[in-house]
Amino acid sequence: MTEPRPDEPPGPHQPSGSPGSPGSLGDELTRLAALHGVAASYSPSPGRTVTASATAVVAALAALDVDVSTPAAARAALTARERERDERLLPPTVVCWLGPTDDPADGPAGGGGPAVEAGAGLPPAALAGLPPGTRLDVETERGETRSWVHGVDGTDRVDRLPPGVHRLTATAPDGRTGQAHLIAAPPRLPTPAGRSYGLLVQLYSLLSHRSWGMGDLGDLAELSSWAGRALGAGFVQVNPLHAAVPGPPADPSPYRPSSRRFPDPVHLRVEAVPEFAYAEDRVRLRPLLERVGRLRAAVLDAGALIDRDAVWELKREALELVRRVPLGPGRRAAYADFLAEQGRALEDHATWYALAEVHGSDWSRWPEGLRDPRSAETARARAALADRVDFHSWLAWLTDAQLTDAQRTAREAGMGIGIVHDLAVGVHPGGADAWAQRDHFAAGMSVGAPPDAFNARGQDWGLPPWRPDRLAASGYAPFRRLLRALFRYAGALRIDHVMGLFRLWWIPRGLPPTEGTYVRYDAEAMLAVLVLEASRAGAVVIGEDLGTVEPGVRETLDRRGVLGTSVLWFERDWEGSGRPLPPERWRADCLATATTHDLPSTAARLTGEHVELRHRLGLLTRPLEEERAEAAADVGEWLALLAELDLLRGTDDGASSEEAGIQAVHRFLLRTPARMIGLWLPDTVGDRRPQNLPGTWDQYPNWRLPVADAEGRPVTLEDLAASPRLHALTDVLRTDARAAPGDTG
Repeated sequence: MTEPRPDEPPGPHQPSGSPGSPGSLGDELTRLAALHGVAASYSPSPGRTVTASATAVVAALAALDVDVSTPAAARAALTARERERDERLLPPTVVCWLGPTDDPADGPAGGGGPAVEAGAGLPPAALAGLPPGTRLDVETERGETRSWVHGVDGTDRVDRLPPGVHRLTATAPDGRTGQAHLIAAPPRLPTPAGRSYGLLVQLYSLLSHRSWGMGDLGDLAELSSWAGRALGAGFVQVNPLHAAVPGPPADPSPYRPSSRRFPDPVHLRVEAVPEFAYAEDRVRLRPLLERVGRLRAAVLDAGALIDRDAVWELKREALELVRRVPLGPGRRAAYADFLAEQGRALEDHATWYALAEVHGSDWSRWPEGLRDPRSAETARARAALADRVDFHSWLAWLTDAQLTDAQRTAREAGMGIGIVHDLAVGVHPGGADAWAQRDHFAAGMSVGAPPDAFNARGQDWGLPPWRPDRLAASGYAPFRRLLRALFRYAGALRIDHVMGLFRLWWIPRGLPPTEGTYVRYDAEAMLAVLVLEASRAGAVVIGEDLGTVEPGVRETLDRRGVLGTSVLWFERDWEGSGRPLPPERWRADCLATATTHDLPSTAARLTGEHVELRHRLGLLTRPLEEERAEAAADVGEWLALLAELDLLRGTDDGASSEEAGIQAVHRFLLRTPARMIGLWLPDTVGDRRPQNLPGTWDQYPNWRLPVADAEGRPVTLEDLAASPRLHALTDVLRTDARAAPGDTG
């Protein structure tokens, strides 16, 4: 998840009884909020209900263009909304699942009527308000037409409706008409074939002797080829590679990008650009490459942090020189195809970056005329900056090509899945996506998390939420385009905070996270788009469903074939003994791991060093000895279970007790029925340091650490390939990953 900034504690709250004021929720405001998907209350835990902040409810409605500034305005808005609901023939978007599902209900997805058989067309819930005799016409993506009359023969069938997003038109007998986007999707994603294990790594942290101070797409391709061929791995999962907000200083977090649709050229392997070999200005390239060597040595040999800004400055200089080399006819044609395929979205993206070079990287501070991507002033600026717009378009093309090459390399190395990419929850409010898609974002709101047992103050991630009403009105076009772009080069997609497909915690700008409320999305439509696009790409989808999860969400995701995420230390019998969950009771449809980028490494967990780190940073809320005792007890329970299952082998093979413990943890994961087993790459060399330490901002070097050994010495990709410790651990997984669950050990 995105690293939250520290927030001020909430101030005093003054209640008031009027519908449009902060403090309490009247009946009219509650009804109006419900009609717009804004929660008037929520349940942070079973049996406990909390009334939402009236301030947040009013602000959320205002962000949806609902006027509740006075009681009269609220009543008028309620009347208008109820009239619109009663008089419309069709909702903005209708979902049709093209096959039977296991359960006709979709839990908290909302509006999920019975699934229909292949070719049957529309679910009854979508037709409930239509008068008999209404003519229904479907224009498919391919321009074909399907027509029938509602209620004439007792059914509503469409002959062989293909998957896709179609246009549905209803014409009532009285002449009224209505239109809707019709999302026709397979009922679920196919289950990954067999079971596999793979490596999890933050790409920037994986340096080789060829990278320029941080891991790059050349390193990703090299890692994938080696892991697939030599280690028998089935996938490599990386952090989000989305385009960042330019610095300096750039936000190092990959979870707060400028754009999620386009990748970041900082990940380019410059030497792999075909035109690099023909760059003629060697006088300038030679000293630049010498600076590259010094930057790489600073990280690998002198203990310097990864400096994204310095890396990009070097790459930008080199790429400016490479761009002077004319493209050959074939390359020129390929670039032209890319520009045509990406269309206005790429033009907007490149325009934002060109404007940011002139006016800074927060579009809300640009001259007023430039804040609108469709204004005449923006059009004039785009023309004046045409060369820079083309430069950033060219960078997107190069990066897309290297990402595609990395996935192809992974599959050619025998990986069944290949590269697993990560989709962040949202984007920076001042970045390219928020500018280009400003009409789809809720102004003045930020996404976060409510207070819970782990964080009494809640979290504010600083990401503007999509407006559910605008998504529905567009047939979820921004979401469809985003997924299609990512699936171009992904064998699987991990969706961070997948619960956001159902609801998000909206926080009014300037208020603490405690003053937020949930806003619901049409999860059935979001899932239909996800299943449709992933099916077209032949890709797997993994949902990060850790933390507080609304009842029914995991079940709904499972029905649609979206895998979950299970982390060993969190898998306990929470409804019973509280003890570690035996392997046979784990779910099968998941990616099972020992840790993640937001958690301590396995070595740190086993040695208790994660407690010492938080103590040094002043992050403990209890005495050190209490924290040590609790951590030791937690680990002790897991080690006892590992020993009971005969997974905690001795050290007679030369492995340390720590290495034996890490191997035992992964033997345990293989005992579960999980279809995918993830190995955190730093665990293979005993790295103690987390890549991200939630709850810190500048106290800890989040997102800037190279993979290191137990002593904190950076370990290169070449070192990893020769590491006996890594091979001993991957041999455990390679030997047993293909065995049936329960047969290993």
